[in-house]
Order: sequence, then C-alpha cells, then structure tokens
Amino acid sequence: MTPVELAPAFFLAVVVILLTCRLVVLVAARFGQPPVVGEMIAGVLLGPSLFGLLAPDLSDEVFPPELRPVLYVAGQIGLVALMFAAGYEFRAHAGRGLAGTAVAVSSAGVAIPLALGVGLTLVVQGHVGIFVDGVSVWVTAAFVGVALAITAFPMLARIITERGLAGSRFGSLALASGATDDAVAWIMLAGVLSVASGEVEPVLTAVGGSVLFVAVLFLLGRRLLAWIVNRPGLGDDTRLLFTVAVLFCAAWFTDIIDLYAVFGAFCVGMAMPRGEASERLVRTTQSVTQVVFVPMFFTYSGLNTQFDVFADPAVMAFGAAAVVLAVTGKFGGCWAAARLRGEPGPVAVRVGALMNARGLMQLIALNIGLAAGIVSEELFAALVLVALVTTVMTVPVLSWLDRRDARSGTAEEKPRDEKVAATWS
Repeated sequence: MTPVELAPAFFLAVVVILLTCRLVVLVAARFGQPPVVGEMIAGVLLGPSLFGLLAPDLSDEVFPPELRPVLYVAGQIGLVALMFAAGYEFRAHAGRGLAGTAVAVSSAGVAIPLALGVGLTLVVQGHVGIFVDGVSVWVTAAFVGVALAITAFPMLARIITERGLAGSRFGSLALASGATDDAVAWIMLAGVLSVASGEVEPVLTAVGGSVLFVAVLFLLGRRLLAWIVNRPGLGDDTRLLFTVAVLFCAAWFTDIIDLYAVFGAFCVGMAMPRGEASERLVRTTQSVTQVVFVPMFFTYSGLNTQFDVFADPAVMAFGAAAVVLAVTGKFGGCWAAARLRGEPGPVAVRVGALMNARGLMQLIALNIGLAAGIVSEELFAALVLVALVTTVMTVPVLSWLDRRDARSGTAEEKPRDEKVAATWS
C-alpha cells in the first residue's frame, strides 16, 4: 500500500478500534473489570481469534498487514505517555523504606516463576508439542520461565492510577517492584535471545545501556527537565515541546537497548521536578494519548494472537498448568517476600495480586520469541492464556479483598480518591 492508500485505512481502523474498545470496556465494567482489561480483551477479539475467524475478508480489509506497523508505532505513543505519568505519580508517593522491600518483592517475583516455568517445560518435554525443531530444550525452558516472570508493568500502572491507588503503600510498592521486576525480566529475555542466536551482544547492550541511561538521566536529565519546567519566559507550548522531546529521546534509547520504551518514559516521569507546572505538563501529555493511542497498542498485540491450537488437549493442559504455576509463583512469591519484609497482611496480599498481572508485556515478549523462531504457535497460545487469566483476575481479587477487609475491619488503606474508587463499584 502507498502512503496515500494507507492513510484512509488507518483512519478506518482507528474508528473500529476505538468503538470496539469502548463497547467492550462498558461490558467489562459490569463485571468489575477496569478499562485496561476491556481494551486488552477487545484487542484479542479484533484479531484472528474472533473477527478474523468470523469475517476473514473484512478483517483483512480493516487491518491489512501493511497497517500493523503503523498501529504499533501509534500504540507506543500512548504507552510512553501513560508511563511518563505513572513515573511522575510514583515519585510523589514513594516513601522511605520502599526500595529494600521493592527489591525483595521483585526478586521473589522473578526467581520463583522463573524456576517453576523452567521446571514445567523440562517435565513436559516429549509429551506436549510446544517445542520448535532445532531449538534447544533449555532455550525453550528459559523462555517460558522468563515469560512467567514478567509483570504487566503498563497495565499495573494503569490499574493503580485508574483506581486511585498511587498514594497507597501497596500501590507505590507494586509500582516500584513491577518496574524492577520487568527491567530484570527484559534483561533475562535478552540473555535468552543471545543464547539462542549464539551472540552475547544483546544482553551486553541491555545491561550497559541501562546503566548509561540511568546515569545520564539523573545526572543531566533532571537538570534539563527542571530548566524546562521553571525557565521564566517559556510558553506552555514550548515547555510541552521540550518535555515531549526529552520523553521521546528516553523512549528511543531504551527501545534500542531492548529494555522497551515504557521504562525510559517511567524514568523520565520520576525525574520530573514537582510543582504545578509539571502537573499541567503531565496531564496534557495524557489527555488525548490515553484515550486514542493506548487502545491501538492492545489491538496490535491482539492481531498476533490466536487460540485454535487449543484443539490439542495436551497443549490445553500445558496452558492450564502454566496458569497455576504462574499464579503460585508470582502471587505467592511476592506476598511471601512482602510479609518477610514486615509488610502488613493486607498490603502484602494486594502487592501479590497486582504483581500477578502479566498482560500485554508478556504478549510483547511472546511476539519477540515468535519472531526469533524460538516460540511455536502452540507455546505462544498457551502463554497468551497465562497473560489473559492472570490479568483478568487482578481487579476481582482486589475488590474481594476490599470487601473482606471492610467486613472484618482490618483494611489499612483506602484509595486516596473516593470518587475514582466509586466508579468501580
């Protein structure tokens, strides 16, 4: 397709995406699910699992292959703006003593699911057709372990902000733990890809690049952002322009070192100075991007997801076992680590529930593995099932915990914004 042909195709696809997402979000809300879950489900429904199955010709017309890279880039804009706001919000509520607990929680949330995923894959070798010919069993096992260790950091952040939980102890702790968790998981993914390709460059680039990025951002970037926000004589449009330029530079760099753009955006949000001018800049970047661009990211990932491989009972059984181990490892591991660090029971169990969501960060990792030729369609579908189940269960579990603690009188924290909390009832 030429650019002239691609433009109207893009506009039509955006209309379909936004209307479908809004409809599914409204339905999902009746079951207590947040908008982010509705958008994730809508993305899968617009893919080959439903829309492409029921109306393949129409699906190809609305979502031609040439359009998918455009949807991916547009979705990245939404995610970068979302994580910029999440980083800014996190810094406002990060209290003393958070770092040590966050490291402990994220360590458990990575190590335990990683071990369980590797063990499950080795046990089913020769019994389930999830392996790719020519790919080492250990590479497949390591990939499964990393996939189970990933946390849906953008989804976690959006659930926290939409429910007004960013000011709570468990909300701040989950954000810090999720950021650390996924940074480690993506570095491990780079390591798996390095082993699979026989090259060490990807993992060295990810580790060295992340150290360089953090050093430059917090030594120089913070001063630049403070100058942008506080410089007399700069108009609001100019401040916004410079801020977006810094934000996109961070997203570009963390993307090319394989740590994913959302982490660069989150770090820039953390580096922003506090104040009314910064609040305006953050709100401005979110106003349109969260409504329009974020749903495109969910749809792009959904277009690469299909469930017809579950016709094989062995694959279905593997997927079910992976779900059980994923929940046990992530939810249970993070809860136990938080308790060992002295966190109250209500805080620890909510951190475990939030960290358990994997969402589309796991889908992104799966698409990377699929493109690298180390993930089969069967394994892809089984791990997509993990992403969907663990994410959909997050809000119902949180709501049940709130009701339980309200009845018993043990609730220690309430959402700081009661109007936001009321929208979930």
